[in-house]
Amino acid sequence: MIFQPAIIALLLSSLLCIGLLLAAAPFAVDLIRHWDLGSGSERQLLRERRTYLLSTLLAFVFATQLLALLLFVFNADRMASLFVGAMCAVGTLQANAFGFPALLAQILVFFLAAVWLVINHVDTRAPDYPLLRIKYVLLLCLLPVLLAAALLQWRYFLALKADVITSCCGSLFSDATPGVTADLAAAPPLPTMLAFYLSLALAGGGALLYRRRQRGGYLVALLSALAFAVTMAAVLAFISLYVYEHPHHHCPFCVLKPDYGYQGYALYGPLFVGTAAGLGVGALQAFASVPTLQSVVSAVAGRLAGLAAGMFLAVAVVASLIVINSRLLLLTN
Repeated sequence: MIFQPAIIALLLSSLLCIGLLLAAAPFAVDLIRHWDLGSGSERQLLRERRTYLLSTLLAFVFATQLLALLLFVFNADRMASLFVGAMCAVGTLQANAFGFPALLAQILVFFLAAVWLVINHVDTRAPDYPLLRIKYVLLLCLLPVLLAAALLQWRYFLALKADVITSCCGSLFSDATPGVTADLAAAPPLPTMLAFYLSLALAGGGALLYRRRQRGGYLVALLSALAFAVTMAAVLAFISLYVYEHPHHHCPFCVLKPDYGYQGYALYGPLFVGTAAGLGVGALQAFASVPTLQSVVSAVAGRLAGLAAGMFLAVAVVASLIVINSRLLLLTN
């Protein structure tokens, strides 16, 4: 199992990223303690030259983590055919105890990496690098999270056994199965649908309002996170039902399969991008008052807010097309 090409790619990527981060950690500590742009010492000049290389390497590391989430989910879905009882990524992820924790950790890393990349981009556009210490403190804080995510991924892949009998998505995402997923699957469609469109409207509207007034960045981040959570609940409660045209199939992973036209990618793609952009707006709000960053933050945060609004609109459009084109009559009254 470990010799699947996608698994090898994910493990090598994880190993490379962790290796680069561990190697960069001592230098990050040195920058945090001794960075002084006003100094003309030889050591300061050496730090300035090295920080360009380090920023480039770290940007590569975190960009890789953004793509790793997509590859992880795609690989889990493709490997379903290797396990008895599995029909989609759910069966693969339930093949051992580390599957879903690894997925959740990878999602967390996706958003944290996106926020760090936004902060790094803004910092490199200012002449005095005012966020240099902050972004490397954040790097050291993120390192344990990345290590934990990598460890979960390694444990998950190393523990995969082809002779394991796993369960299908119907047993997990069923309104008859006790747990959070059952509560979400059993949620009434109409109220969930209203909450879904309202959350997207609030997140998109808040982002557009921020783009015009440059105020309320933290609110944009909060509404983006709320829209993400409500959309995932909506997928379980009603969107998946319209995709499958079946009133009892609530799986949020089967929507990624070619049998259903890969509609899940059209839905999840803008959702993740929009949420990351919204969180980036909130992160930049903390630095809007830095003198050398005011114009940079205004421009970058404005673009991110526009991107977030566009992506949330795309989520609403995709979900609406799924409902309109489905032959399922879920709301009959």
